[in-house]
Amino acid sequence: MDIVIRDARPEEYGAVGELTARAFLADGLLTFGEADPYLTELRDAARRAVHAELLVAVAAAGRVPLGSVTFVGDGGELAHLAGEGEAEFRMLAVSPGARGRGVGEALVRECLRRARARGLRRVVISSASQMHTAHRLYGRLGFVRAPERDWEHLPGDPLHAFAVDLAPDLAPRRDQRHNI
Repeated sequence: MDIVIRDARPEEYGAVGELTARAFLADGLLTFGEADPYLTELRDAARRAVHAELLVAVAAAGRVPLGSVTFVGDGGELAHLAGEGEAEFRMLAVSPGARGRGVGEALVRECLRRARARGLRRVVISSASQMHTAHRLYGRLGFVRAPERDWEHLPGDPLHAFAVDLAPDLAPRRDQRHNI
């Protein structure tokens, strides 16, 4: 499948927000299910697009979002872990029907590419302990656990930190095509 990773368009924000919320719910990542207050933040893709870069994965021949991630490359209110010289990404979500086809990996690779293009030295992320599939993906892409940066979103809700050091990007491009 040929996947295009690009900035989400305003007319896609509703679909991207719902895709993100549904993916987190389907994976059991929300302590209070449909009543979890974090659902509001997951669904608010428009806010994320204002304060960070909202990326979307679509099939080259289609328009329906297959996945999304929020890339925080310049700090700001959406940065939880990133410090000087670092980027992070948040809310990586792939539609259940698109899983296992490399969509999540393509989104993470685009975050890494964008961080390199900015000349940043590291990407840091938070991940819930039960996100084993995501942890395997991060490991394949060079991320290592950074337990000294673990934190709790809510009391009793620990998040594990991961980091990857970056090499410079020699050929930055705006949109990326991935054959997967």
